[in-house]
Amino acid sequence: MLEDFLQGAKKVVICGIGNDIRGDDAFGVVIAEKLKNRIRSDGVIILNCGEVPESYLGRIIDENPTHVIFIDAVDFGGKPGEIVIADPEGTLGESFSTHRLPLKLLVGYLKQNVNAKFILIGCQPKHLGLFVEMSDEVRKSAEKLAKILAQELSSLSNQKL
Repeated sequence: MLEDFLQGAKKVVICGIGNDIRGDDAFGVVIAEKLKNRIRSDGVIILNCGEVPESYLGRIIDENPTHVIFIDAVDFGGKPGEIVIADPEGTLGESFSTHRLPLKLLVGYLKQNVNAKFILIGCQPKHLGLFVEMSDEVRKSAEKLAKILAQELSSLSNQKL
């Protein structure tokens, strides 16, 4: 599904969302940091949005991407560490989040300003307590997803923009 989503991608913005002191909520920001070390390309912009992805709307618009990937811990009732790929304007874009604005609203705004495709990659958290470590299940999923994304985006890394 990710490969299909990235079909025709010219410029991809990856938005890692989360709080790195709330256990599994760090999922999105951990992946963003891992990808910064693995991908060097003008065609791939990696943003560690923390808890306030709305603060990055101007940057995303300025980049004028063809594709935007949001990565976040999302409580969708799965097993801890389970990954889901969804439309951020669907029900998961409204689901439980520790962040201020629902992703659905952010994507709605972005769609008015950029002609891009949007996707949410969510991971089921195990625990979100303050100052707790990320669970093994979510840590393993983060490593696996970072590898997959780096591999999928490698073809963009070789393109001249």
